[in-house]
Amino acid sequence: MRVVQAALAASSILVVSHPAAADVKLPALFGNHMVVQRDAAISIWGTAAPGEPVRAALGPHVSTAKAGADGRWSVALPPLPAGGPHTLVVEGTGSRLEFADVLAGDVWICSGQSNMEWPLGASRDAETEVAAAGVPKIRLFTVEKAIASEPLADLGGRWSVASPETAKAFSAVGYFFGRDLHAAIGVPIGLVHSSWGGTPAESWTSRAALESDPDLSPIVKQWDDALAKDPKAAGNPLRASGLFNAMIAPLTPFSIRGAIWYQGESNVGRAPQYRKLFPAMIRDWRRSFGRGEFPFLFVQLANFMARAPEPADSDWAELREAQGAALALPNTGMAVAIDIGEEGDIHPRNKQDVGRRLALAARAIAHKERSLAHSGPVYRGMTAAGGSIRLAFDHADGGLAARGGGALKGFAIAGEDGKFVWADATIDGETVVVRSARIGKAAAVRYAWADNPDCNLVNGAGLPAAPFRTDSPGAASARD
Repeated sequence: MRVVQAALAASSILVVSHPAAADVKLPALFGNHMVVQRDAAISIWGTAAPGEPVRAALGPHVSTAKAGADGRWSVALPPLPAGGPHTLVVEGTGSRLEFADVLAGDVWICSGQSNMEWPLGASRDAETEVAAAGVPKIRLFTVEKAIASEPLADLGGRWSVASPETAKAFSAVGYFFGRDLHAAIGVPIGLVHSSWGGTPAESWTSRAALESDPDLSPIVKQWDDALAKDPKAAGNPLRASGLFNAMIAPLTPFSIRGAIWYQGESNVGRAPQYRKLFPAMIRDWRRSFGRGEFPFLFVQLANFMARAPEPADSDWAELREAQGAALALPNTGMAVAIDIGEEGDIHPRNKQDVGRRLALAARAIAHKERSLAHSGPVYRGMTAAGGSIRLAFDHADGGLAARGGGALKGFAIAGEDGKFVWADATIDGETVVVRSARIGKAAAVRYAWADNPDCNLVNGAGLPAAPFRTDSPGAASARD
């Protein structure tokens, strides 16, 4: 997963050059086949000669501005409903830019590390999926990899129409998410893919956000110390804030519908810190984009590595718990992937179900489909009675069940000594009763608490239950 140091030094930093006199320029995010966010003010910005008047027109809307002393200008056009195609025209005193086939729809940022970066052409059933990827109203933009010490004004990349040729190398999770969401809501979808394999969450968080929290500021100091000793560390994608500056900050003036996120593997082993870092990153993005508490949907880490024969502690389980704690933030959703990982591969090929579960969360949270089953069972609370514990769940839509029938798997129980053993678990309505003949007075339960658990609790929609433990005061709790 982790990127070797030798490859890091080769990373380049994108810079915005000053335009020649009377040349109007726009960031790479503007181009043919782009998608602008429907039903929201449309920000358009760029550079021109200092003091030069600029005119921007999209659909029926026109706005004008004058470039400042630094050559920068921006306009805000009124919202457009879903549809198109439109033509975006931007004119200066002696130059004109015209971009065709512009759609108004929903724009989603797709970010994270290698499981978000994983391409459609290497996913499960790749040949069939790639051949079917001609979806004209889905548009794709992949941000070129870059690292920066300060927030940049531009980045590399270009828009394309989803087709077998363009989608093959695009994020599989992003594509499947967009495909399922487009099929459900019927509006154009713009997917802006910005990810880098092997990177931790602090790389995607601004310096200001990290420094503002005393529990996170040591991350910045460690990197400042590393840079002082070795300036080449500036090209390391693991560096705090480096990817936010180069691959997120240039996107922030753009109106978006929300973000999907698949990351966490590179923070395994630091779960207590991630419990603060991940929500801090989400709040940071929301502040930076200035679009309010936009939907932020994320994937919980999939099962991985060898299966443990007995209940034990697990860094991967702790990181999953830290991820789930972010559900305390408004307009967040979590796609559980504990049932679709692969023991010997940190990159499971089943990206279809990941994208589908993210799309379900988007429909429920962004599009307010309140009756939609969009999450598997999430632990809510417990009641202990002698040698058994009764567990209550939210999102038990359609009732609880064991996937494939048979007995429930994945539950462990402990007495007052805190030693966990495998337990018998039975479904009783929308609760699960857990017990073991090896335990006297029951004190705590854990479910799917392992790197690669054997677990099968689902709801009536077939969505898997999120792993949990009752013996953690910070364990994730459900939220409607």
